[in-house]
Amino acid sequence: MILWYIKLMKTCGIVVEYNPFHNGHIHHISQTRQITHCDILIAVMSPNFVQRGEPAIIDKWHRTQNALEHGVDLVVELPFIFATQSAEPFAMGAMHLLNLMGCDAFCFGSESHDLQELIRLSQLEKMALDKKKAPVQSYEQMYGTLYANDILGINYLKYSKNMKPYCIKRTNHYFDEQLEENISSATSIRKAVQDQLDISKATPVKIENPVFLKDFYPMIQLLLFTLPKDSLKELFLMDEGIENLLIKNAQASSFEEFMNHSVSKKYTRSRIQRTCIHLLNQTTKKQVNELSLPNSVRILGANDKGRQYLRKSDFLYASKFNQIEEAYRQMEYKATCLYSLALPEHLREDFRKRELEAPIFL
Repeated sequence: MILWYIKLMKTCGIVVEYNPFHNGHIHHISQTRQITHCDILIAVMSPNFVQRGEPAIIDKWHRTQNALEHGVDLVVELPFIFATQSAEPFAMGAMHLLNLMGCDAFCFGSESHDLQELIRLSQLEKMALDKKKAPVQSYEQMYGTLYANDILGINYLKYSKNMKPYCIKRTNHYFDEQLEENISSATSIRKAVQDQLDISKATPVKIENPVFLKDFYPMIQLLLFTLPKDSLKELFLMDEGIENLLIKNAQASSFEEFMNHSVSKKYTRSRIQRTCIHLLNQTTKKQVNELSLPNSVRILGANDKGRQYLRKSDFLYASKFNQIEEAYRQMEYKATCLYSLALPEHLREDFRKRELEAPIFL
């Protein structure tokens, strides 16, 4: 009876960061429900650090609450190590979780809104993977200009297995910095928060105690100045002698100056920032190489419908912190402790304790 009931419920997954949650995300949720006719909407969400190599402007618990209040039924956590990598491992980790949960479909935002073309490109890459030939060219060299969400979409499709894909047209570009009246990019909202502008027309969220990567710059400098080079080389993403570039540029008096000196055609801003995140979190190559894909999903929050779905599901999930697989649990707690250091002092202890508590249930 239980399995029969689950099969009747159509599930759709979305991969999100909500950094921060805004009106465009409300549109995405609404359109996803409309075009997929799903009964259960599941969001795989980045935790306290995100794919661009930055701390989320507000923590994962507030973002989970935002998602549940605006139409998501179940929020699960994309582990730190996937959330802080480039498009392919990010997408692979997210799709792995949706496949574990047996999702019927997934839906993503796309600049081109050309699903058939994105499927074609993903199949080309899958053929290369099957032949164990990693593409040596950039996306631009292989396919022409592709925007960020189309690149993610290709990688979602590559690892989606039997899920039915859907895409919706993005109403703005990922890196747009101009704050619009109704739907603005997360980039523009973060910039507006830094500039202390009114964001109330772009998001229903009130952002208190925002966190930015520049808040961690003194720690980045300390680690680059004091850790032996041999130790730096053991850290994840410290490849091709990049540690020498970062040590040299850490003499800069501000984080923006450090980034301006470090970014080049070889190293994008996101690549530099992700390297800094793993420097701060002391993620080693050995740790990452020894990881296997998780066998369970961590629940961050659910509404009544999401809880009902969990009770009747047969996949493994962690609703308690100590149920998370140990290697992932250790990484997540270190990331939480790191993130807490950018919060006001009186909030830090409670924030670290919150990581060990139960999910949000509405």
